Formats: sequence, C-alpha cells, structure tokens
Amino acid sequence: MSRILSILAVLAALYVAICVALLVFQRSLIYFPQPLSISQPDTLLRLPVDDGEVLVSVRPHAGPNALIYFGGNAEDVSRNLAEFSQAFPEHALYLLHYRGFAGSAGSPSEEAIQRDALALFDRVHAAHPQTVVMGRSLGTGVAIRLASQRPASRLLLITPFDSLQTIAARQFPFLPIKWLLKDKFESSTYAARIKVPTLLIAAEQDEIIPRSSTEALYRHFAPGVATLKVIPDKGHNSISESPAYLPLLRSAM
Repeated sequence: MSRILSILAVLAALYVAICVALLVFQRSLIYFPQPLSISQPDTLLRLPVDDGEVLVSVRPHAGPNALIYFGGNAEDVSRNLAEFSQAFPEHALYLLHYRGFAGSAGSPSEEAIQRDALALFDRVHAAHPQTVVMGRSLGTGVAIRLASQRPASRLLLITPFDSLQTIAARQFPFLPIKWLLKDKFESSTYAARIKVPTLLIAAEQDEIIPRSSTEALYRHFAPGVATLKVIPDKGHNSISESPAYLPLLRSAM
C-alpha cells in the first residue's frame, strides 16, 4: 500500500510540475519571435507604445484606403511587403511587428499586442478612413478583436480559429488549460460584434488549425456578415503559395 501511495505522490508531483512549467513558460510555446528581414528606413514606421516602440513595415500610399496586417506567431511580416504592394496597389500598407519580433521592443502577450493594434489602427484610420484589417493564424485573433472595437471597413481572416484555449485544451486534454492559459485569443467571443463584411479563408489540409475550429468561429458571426472559403490542397503554412490566395483576398476588398 505504501508503495502505491509513493507512486501516486510522485505522479502528483510530476503533474503539478508540468502545470507550473506551463504556467511559467507558456508564452515561449505560443510566440516565436523572428529577426527583421527588410529594414530600409522608408519601409519602417516606429510606433510609440507604453514601454518603448514597436516597428511597422509600411508601404505609404495617398488616398482613403489602407490595409493593416497581423501575422502568425512565427512570422516576419516584412517579408509580405513586396507581395502585398503588388496585390493591393490602391492601399497603404501597415504590417505590425509584435513586441519582441523583428526589432520591436518588449515581450509579446495578447493584451500588449492588442493595445498596439488599437494604437496603430487609430493612427492609420485618421489618414485612411477606409481601413481593412487582415490577420493570419494567430493574427486573426488580434484582427477580429480589433475589428470589434474599431470601425474597420472589412475584415479578412486567414486560417482563423475560434479560441486558442480550445485548441490548447484539445492538444493537452489532461491539463487544466482553462486555469493555466494567460493568452486565450477567444475570437468567437468577438465574432458576434462584427458588422462589416468578413472573409474567412481556410486551408483544406491545415495541420495546425482544425477545420472544426474555423467552422465554429464562422458560426458565431451574425447571418450574412461572414463568408467562408477553403483553398484546396494547401496546409497551414503553404496556403499563401496557392495561386488562388491573393486573388481571393483581392476579391474581398
């Protein structure tokens, strides 16, 4: 009996240790900062924030139209600048570098990124009243929450999910994710508040975001607000390689 109790005590201690490790190190499992690839002065905007400044890759363009982009959790958004410049020639472009990413100060967290997103939108919208908000993967969580709080003209979501908490709970069903996870990115909570035209784009062979998660998010939008499209034969990280990718985004503008 004592041996059984000893084994149970060891297992309990191991379980607690795993929970503590997840609580302490979880953001290193969510965010993977990348170095800056394109650093020409005319392509960078320095946005003051509460503890320093974050960088924004930009392509200036006069006129009412702008596009703000939020990338994935391991993305150097500056790499999109040339492609987006060709795809959206009538839009000024603003691609946010999350805190700790590609020259931006600080450390990433959901609330810090969201504050930066609001500050960027307010600055962009003052000059461009028709501001489209776009996010990819983790960035869809940033984009949808922003669009629920600010007057975006359109919302574009690439490989979106309903909740990071839901996805994490599916991957770690034996852990109390609800109580441990700090950055939950609960997009489904904000979807019902969105009133502007919204496009959700899923990858048919997405190995990161289950289709059920994207479809669950889609169902939270009010009827007629959102459209869901699936790009065939592509995965989570290869979706942008599809010849249908940019034309589908352009069609939503």
